[in-house]
Amino acid sequence: MSFLLPENPAREDILAGKPALWLNPYLRDGGINDLALPVRPSQVKEAERNWQRLAPLLCRCFPELEPVGGAIQSQLIEAVALRNALGYGGPEFGRLFVKNDGDLPVAGSIKARGGVYEVFMYALALAEELGIYQEGGDILALAGEEARALFSQYTIAVGSTGNLGMSVGIAARALGFRAVVHMSSDAKQWKVDRLTRQGVEVVQHQADYTTAVEQARIAAEADDRIYFVDDERSELLFFGYSAAASELARQLDRAGVTVDRDRPLLVYLPCGIGGAPGGVAYGLKAIFGDAVHAFFVEPVQSPCALVHMMSGSQSLVSVYDVGLSNKTEADGMAVARMSAFVAEVMKPLLSGIFTVADDDLFRWLWQAQITQGIRLEPSATAGFAGPDFIVNSPQGRSWAERHGFSDKLAEATHVVWTTGGAFVPQEQFWTFMKRGSELA
Repeated sequence: MSFLLPENPAREDILAGKPALWLNPYLRDGGINDLALPVRPSQVKEAERNWQRLAPLLCRCFPELEPVGGAIQSQLIEAVALRNALGYGGPEFGRLFVKNDGDLPVAGSIKARGGVYEVFMYALALAEELGIYQEGGDILALAGEEARALFSQYTIAVGSTGNLGMSVGIAARALGFRAVVHMSSDAKQWKVDRLTRQGVEVVQHQADYTTAVEQARIAAEADDRIYFVDDERSELLFFGYSAAASELARQLDRAGVTVDRDRPLLVYLPCGIGGAPGGVAYGLKAIFGDAVHAFFVEPVQSPCALVHMMSGSQSLVSVYDVGLSNKTEADGMAVARMSAFVAEVMKPLLSGIFTVADDDLFRWLWQAQITQGIRLEPSATAGFAGPDFIVNSPQGRSWAERHGFSDKLAEATHVVWTTGGAFVPQEQFWTFMKRGSELA
């Protein structure tokens, strides 16, 4: 079915399961306010206000958030030592940072930004519906005995390969909800075990992520007391992630980074179904406009966003449709078909998508740990390929020339968004490290 992908310099490598960079021909210049999209920049600001509103409740449910006032946020680390290990020591690579969402509190991954946000916003709406909370009242009432007794009569369900399930399950149980996570065959056992210890019911499917989500949706539709967190369609998830853009903007400012057309910001975002990277990318576009360039990154056998967006099809194209296997060690990105909602939003905003091989994920994991003490899981390392693609590949050089800064790459700022790793059990992590050291 390779006819689904049009002629392109990256086409043969994509179909052969080799690392490749695809540049988005549908990218539009200009402000996002002028685009006919199903979302609006004002919704990013609304999400930021909602996070502030939820902060006291988050502190009550998760005491580890008290020192930071209830904020779920991560460090921005300048990769001074790591860049040399990656081969990015030259001035042509500008400045390199790691946005370390692999160490986020509560859920240990970027999914804390979306999953926790949606669960707590649902709890807020349900509390208003049940008459135990009114807008402007004490939000801590949602952590009280009456609220927990009522919430225990409701279920929050989600389909996941692992990290979204952890964030939703942990957040739901913290408020007293019953939680059910439908997990695909790609899910790692340690993630299943961690959820079970938290009191979350795990339903394991001998099928891929798309099937797990569909089964979770069917179960929820049959019971009006089950709330389904829909990773394929949820705007709450999307905007929970989008609020991270203002966090990054503040951190870059404190680091002395200026972002404009002559000093572009290039951000590399690991992509599964697309909600997390899509939300972050949209939030960044709302702040920086054409001065920011967002790239998704996917495994060579699971590039669901790449094959669909490259095809130009109105109907979703899956990795199976073009002969790829969807088999990868990067469980968080083992997704065959992207979100149609995210595809629509990203079509005019995304600069491109690149793919990486599994072996490289482990090598970068090892390098990040030994050089800068950054603890990651394999899927979280995918963005480290970004600067090499932009600076050294023919497609990357063509892209820089097209945007008028091929002679300004030394002024660029690269941000690799890492997405998970804090909760990986030590024994499992050393298994990752052993494989990475052998490859390095």
